[in-house]
Amino acid sequence: MAAPPNVTTKAMGGRFIMNKALSSDADDILRLQGVSWFKRRAISMFTLNLRVKHYTDDDGVEHIDIDQTLSGASITGTSENRALDCHERDEYDDVFGLVTEKSRRIPVEEITDEFLKKDWTQDTIDDDIIFIDSWSAPGKNSYTWRAVQTWGFSMVNGERRHVRHVTFTSPQKQDGPIHARLVYDYITPN
Repeated sequence: MAAPPNVTTKAMGGRFIMNKALSSDADDILRLQGVSWFKRRAISMFTLNLRVKHYTDDDGVEHIDIDQTLSGASITGTSENRALDCHERDEYDDVFGLVTEKSRRIPVEEITDEFLKKDWTQDTIDDDIIFIDSWSAPGKNSYTWRAVQTWGFSMVNGERRHVRHVTFTSPQKQDGPIHARLVYDYITPN
């Protein structure tokens, strides 16, 4: 289902569900992040649901907090809690281990990776793109990787949808980065 025009990168609150038919296969990324075959299989069989809370705190810092669940799965979901202030934060994730990340909002023209900067709606460009840089904590994880993401809205098959572009790199992948597009259907407000 298309996202309504009032759901933007400045007001992303709501429920979304991954559209697997329109999204890239992320199995290689998950494998290179050290996700077990069993968990990757479960992820491929079930559908990822997002419950997004978007707010500004008392200090004026913008936050996007996301609770993720897999439809019909007994695997515990994870949470993504993003403060868009460009400060590095360490977070332990049950799936990925210790991860360091920093998130911010930047103009699309400041992005150098062509894959990360293409195909956004005008409202996403006008409001600046959500830019997330995350990596495995050095020396704390068995797997070394970096995932740079841009979040916004794109027209996909004629409908406006929430999209994440991911450029993923890992020393275990010698032939260059993996580019993935993750597409989400809008379901309801929270």
